[in-house]
Order: sequence, then C-alpha cells, then structure tokens
Amino acid sequence: MPQGQPATVPQDGLTTRQRRNRPLLMVHTGDMKGKSTAAFGLALRGWNQGWDVGVFQFVKSAKWKVGEEAALRALGSLHEQTGLGGPVDWQKMGEGWSWTRKQGTEHDHAEAALEGWREIQRRLASERHGLYVLDEFTYPMGWGWVDVDEVVETLRTRPGHQHVVITGRRADPRLVEAADLVVEMTKVKHPMDSGAKGQRGIEW
Repeated sequence: MPQGQPATVPQDGLTTRQRRNRPLLMVHTGDMKGKSTAAFGLALRGWNQGWDVGVFQFVKSAKWKVGEEAALRALGSLHEQTGLGGPVDWQKMGEGWSWTRKQGTEHDHAEAALEGWREIQRRLASERHGLYVLDEFTYPMGWGWVDVDEVVETLRTRPGHQHVVITGRRADPRLVEAADLVVEMTKVKHPMDSGAKGQRGIEW
C-alpha cells in the first residue's frame, strides 16, 4: 500500500468511507514473539480513539503480570476519573471464567475456555466493546476446546462496528481465510538463540 493507497478497489458497492471504516477481524500468528505486543498496541490506539476495549487472555496465568496489562488498566482508570480515552476491561486466566494449565483436569480447562468464548459471544451480541483482543485464542481452538467453525461464523456475523484481533501460533486456516488482516511473525534472530532468557521490559 504505497503512500496509504490500496492496491485494488473492489466492486463491492461500498463508498470509500464505508470500506475504510468497516470493522476488521485481525489475526496475529507465527512462531516469533510480538503477536500479543502488537495486539496490545492496537488496544492503546483504540483507547485513544475512545473505544471500549475488552482484553481476554486465554493462556497466560493470572499470576503473570505483563506491562501492557498494568498500562491499559491504568488507562481504564484514567478514563473513569477524567473521561479521557475509553473504558478498558481486562479478563484473564485464573480470574472469573478463566483457567490455568497447572490446576484441574483438561476437561475443566476445556469447559472454562468454552465459557470464556460464550462470554465473548454474549458481548459481541450486545455490541459491548469497540475492540476485542482475544489473546492466545488460537490455542483453545487448536486443542479442540472451542469449535473453529462456530468462532468463524460468530465473528463473520457479529453486529455493529466491533473490531476483533486474535493472537497465537498456528492459526487455523479457516480463521485465516475469514480474517481481513493476517500477519505472521517469523523469527530471524532472537536473544534466546545465544542463551539469553527473557528480560524485564522486553518480555514483560
């Protein structure tokens, strides 16, 4: 897209404004780090636009504190106090409907992950958020805990103007096909290749 110009203009009957402002389904996949980071960057942009932002983490433990969570929660509080930006609702494993890989049976995890998806479906139906970040949601789909065809159909037919971004490795081809934007993070080099572990401010 040189200078922001689309490569083609489809004959879809939409105006330029309608095409530009349609809600997007986005997928960040691939084996390299940065998928969630990019999605949380979108959440920051959405907050700045005054969108209601909903973040749903399907794999990371409730004990795992990421910097983006602290920042977005703080921005949500700032919105409540001053009206700046938009609301932020952050839901993650180990809180509410969520689950942990270290406790309970696989059946328990599957049921809780499915309930997490059911909650997202309810919110989509009520048009609760302007942007949904479904972090590491490719894994419950890949494990068979959530039906991929149902996810795709729900997202394709979601009402109103609701953006959705899904992160995680090995995105299902059906999800990729349905998405408007798909990026694959490919590793060229990583500090772990030379024996370095994750560090503060880079990984969390």
